[in-house]
Amino acid sequence: MSQAAPLAPAKTPLLINKQQAGITALGLSALGVVFGDIGTSPLYTLKTVLALSGGTPSAPVILGLLSLLLWTLIIVTSVKYVSFAMRIDNNGEGGILALMALLGIKKRKRPLVVAAGLLGAALIYGDGAITPAISVLSALEGLNIVFPAAKPYVLPATVVILLALFAIQPMGTERIGKAFGPVMAVWFLCIALLGIWGIIQHPSVLVAINPMYGVKFLMSNGLTSFLVLGGVFLCVTGAEALYADMGHFGARPIRLAWTAIVFPSLLLNYAGQAALVLSGAETADNIFYRLCPAPLLIPMVLLAAVATVIASQSIITGAFSMTRQAIQLGWLPRLQIKQTSEFGYGQIYVGTINWTLMIVTVGMALFFKSSDNMAAAYGIAVSLTMLMTSVLLFIAMREIWRWSLWASGAVAGVFLIIDGGFFAANLVKLLDGGYVPLLLAALVYSVMQVWHRGVAAVSKAINENVIPAAQFMADIEAQQISRVAGTAVFLTRTAEGTPPVMRWHVKRNQVLQQKIIAVNVVVETVPWISDAERFTMTELAPNFWRISARYGFMDRPDIPKLLQQPAFSSCELDLKAATYYLGLETVVVNEDAGLFKRWQGTLFAVMMRNSMHVTDFYRLPCDQVVEIGRRILI
Repeated sequence: MSQAAPLAPAKTPLLINKQQAGITALGLSALGVVFGDIGTSPLYTLKTVLALSGGTPSAPVILGLLSLLLWTLIIVTSVKYVSFAMRIDNNGEGGILALMALLGIKKRKRPLVVAAGLLGAALIYGDGAITPAISVLSALEGLNIVFPAAKPYVLPATVVILLALFAIQPMGTERIGKAFGPVMAVWFLCIALLGIWGIIQHPSVLVAINPMYGVKFLMSNGLTSFLVLGGVFLCVTGAEALYADMGHFGARPIRLAWTAIVFPSLLLNYAGQAALVLSGAETADNIFYRLCPAPLLIPMVLLAAVATVIASQSIITGAFSMTRQAIQLGWLPRLQIKQTSEFGYGQIYVGTINWTLMIVTVGMALFFKSSDNMAAAYGIAVSLTMLMTSVLLFIAMREIWRWSLWASGAVAGVFLIIDGGFFAANLVKLLDGGYVPLLLAALVYSVMQVWHRGVAAVSKAINENVIPAAQFMADIEAQQISRVAGTAVFLTRTAEGTPPVMRWHVKRNQVLQQKIIAVNVVVETVPWISDAERFTMTELAPNFWRISARYGFMDRPDIPKLLQQPAFSSCELDLKAATYYLGLETVVVNEDAGLFKRWQGTLFAVMMRNSMHVTDFYRLPCDQVVEIGRRILI
């Protein structure tokens, strides 16, 4: 006892220090992945807000605008997302799709909740196409202050940078990803120092921390106040990323990075910009770069360009991750997903998404031509996403936290009023370019719905007239079907009975292997499934097993690896010589259906023909796969 007692206090501080070091390291990494979008928003937000306020802003207007920016960051980001949303996770994963799976599918079947989640995800795609363009454009426009003659070259340079950014995506971000965090740490340090320098010019700007300045501005400027909200919202457009990337880093590192570095840096920089305007600085060009001393302006433009590229990289990587979630949940067709790192699961590349985003993003830059014009289209989609998130948070407060209706309504009501106000203000931008991200979101949402309904229709057709396994095996013996040595693995959508592809195999070839395995893959509404819960196995008949394989929507299905589990050793399977049988369905659209259904069926058939092959998706050995075709009428 006397010798053992001192050991506990000696180990505890060391363990705590290691844990803190790990959280700090993750927080630094999160700077480069999570906070790129919101961290580069000072480049264009105050400039846009000042333009919307009209004319030469007076001191009350400037202080009111700054107060609105500061309290928007506090309420929307710090309170709603960091304090509330990040406490609700789906087995560690965050984001609107994970929240949708938790509340709309896992808890109970809710079509409206699912629709809200899908719409929110589709809107993220819509605004995600704008983010790289507006970020890089706003960074390079700083050159106009130093070299006015460079203005005609800003747009071409932006296009070149965007093309290069998307071109390097197939290489993966493992190598350059390690530098993202430190570079963004330098960025936040620089904008904080610039903000402090600006505040020194006019310290009275700090009174804007009083929310009454913002309230007075909203109450006394009529329609202008309402329009300005659309610009104020730009300061939190990256807040949704904090929640969506929670699964990659964990809640604590993200909270640490936000509280200790990002939030103070943003507050200081916005206050510094406002102080400079109060002291009489020119507001015709980018006020952000007016904070920077002339000798350091070019290095600052270069740092801003690098920071915006990192912010753009974060958006692209997030689109890849969200696509994988949607595929696993059955809302998008199978796409080729390349793992670019054997260590980082989030390090993936989805070619179809990458090149589509590239075309749309470059098109956005060429269409809008400047960050000022693009700001008119930016924000409307993500404001609606945030509104959808607030609705889902209300449901989570009631069902997960078991809050009373009054408590849930009071908290979520505040979020809904604020999000609703921002969305209404952004709707004014609809005809000025705001329709672009909404059209993109509508297209993505339609693709999701058509694919999901099409898969359901195909499954229904295949599952018709399912024959019980015992009856089918009895028919095999009665018809004296030849049984040959070997192992046959049948992949099937049916959860019970005889796999249709197995019936087709016997009907066409009049032969069946001695050992039979029917594999039904089920994607659960949780991100991960442990190996201990990966599958259940049932022996339906001698040497005939049914396996129900469970995967989370962030897992990578691998059927051959699954069958190598020790649990199958007693089955004496010869997997090296096994044959994998797949049903290859060809969709045929019913000509008697209505025009709308025919259009949906045609789109689904096109997507099905161009989706990733099942062999690749389940990582089957291609030289051991046999496909059996069948026409499906939908």
